[in-house]
Amino acid sequence: MREQRSKKDEYQKALTAYSQAVKEFHKGDFEKASELLKGFIEKFPVDKEIVDRAKSYLAIAQKRPKKESVSLKGFEDHYRYGIVKINQGDHAGAVKILEKALEFKEKEGLVYFLLADVHSLMGQTDTALDYLKKAIQKDRTFSVVAQNEPDFEALWEDKKFKLIVKLA
Repeated sequence: MREQRSKKDEYQKALTAYSQAVKEFHKGDFEKASELLKGFIEKFPVDKEIVDRAKSYLAIAQKRPKKESVSLKGFEDHYRYGIVKINQGDHAGAVKILEKALEFKEKEGLVYFLLADVHSLMGQTDTALDYLKKAIQKDRTFSVVAQNEPDFEALWEDKKFKLIVKLA
């Protein structure tokens, strides 16, 4: 009975370790996930099915690029890196960086325009339109740019969009 309980406890520990590694993988921290997966494979080699899955995750994590460390110092760095994030498809990352850029230059219409753009790409129409309105209030030329920007194509027929760009 005690041996059976010990095996069950060991299996629970294995599942917990595996779960933590997969959680890091899904968060995008491939370096930490690799470390945890290696530890799991070494410490809990008994359950072949889970070990095989862990090895698959490990192979994928090791092929991913290392987590980048970028030192951003001012408005220009944040603004440019926000564009990089948009182009990489890391929309949530772009939002964080661009919001930080706003802390440096709150009156910069271009940042509001980029935030409108990224929220449009994320399908967040209301937020995109709010940022677009702010961008146009800061600089009326964004009205024309928005009407020709392919990232806003999904909004072109939206009544609110038309109203915002016409008010400029």
